[in-house]
This record gives sequence, structure tokens and C-alpha cells, in this order.
Amino acid sequence: MLRGLTTVTLFADDVAAARSWYAELLGVEPYFVRPVAGTPAYVEFRIGDYQHELGIIDRRFAVPGRSGQGEGGEGGAVVYWHVDEVQATFERLLSLGATVHEKPVERGPGFVTASVVDPFGNILGVMYNRHYLDVLASAGRQGGVNGS
Repeated sequence: MLRGLTTVTLFADDVAAARSWYAELLGVEPYFVRPVAGTPAYVEFRIGDYQHELGIIDRRFAVPGRSGQGEGGEGGAVVYWHVDEVQATFERLLSLGATVHEKPVERGPGFVTASVVDPFGNILGVMYNRHYLDVLASAGRQGGVNGS
């Protein structure tokens, strides 16, 4: 039924600012930009081992009453992206202006998670996930070493 993650979409009141912030974080520019009235209304990055899509859409296009915001104003879902070094990635996110949602936690052997709230109110999760690396290895791709 569910065959794989295609696009994760985040909301932002200022898509241009979100575009710049995520370009700095990811080290790439978006491959797709859709302007409305001259300003970006949607941008999309391709990232990671399988070139998953990360989209950022202007919050004005959210379904009324369904912007994904939690009680504290942050996004309501946490999508975790695999990283090789959770602590280092967590610290980099904080240095770029994100705030702590959950500090790094070891969930079990081979699984470490952490999450931040980006400057646009979205929760961004990072995770060292041994299963992810096993999938990469079975597909003949390289993986990282640990989740510290």
C-alpha cells in the first residue's frame, strides 16, 4: 500500500527566508521554485541517498484550520531524516537558529533521535537508524558509522 516516502512538505509564513535557511542547512539550492505574485510560494529540494523531496509551501495555502500547527505553534508531525552523527547535526541545527524540540535520545541499540523546531515553526527530526543503513547496504550504497 504505502510504497515509500515521496515528498515531505513544511509550511512557512516567509518561503524566501525558509528557502535560504534550508539551502544553508542542506548545502544545495532548491531544484524547483513556484512563484506567486513574484515571490516564492513553494520551493522543493531533492536530498539524501534516494533524492527524497523536501517542499516548503506558503502557509496561506494550508487547508483552513489545518496548517499542521501544534499548541505551541510548531508543526504537528515529526519526520525523521537519517544522519550519521545525531549530536553534530543537532548542534548545527541549533547554530542555524533552530530551537530544541527534543535533545538527542538513545532509543535502543542503533537508534538515536533528536528534533528541533526550525525558524518557521516546523519540527525537523534527525535520527541515526541502523535499519536505514541496512537497507542502503542491501541496495549497494554506503552507510555511516554511528549515531553519536
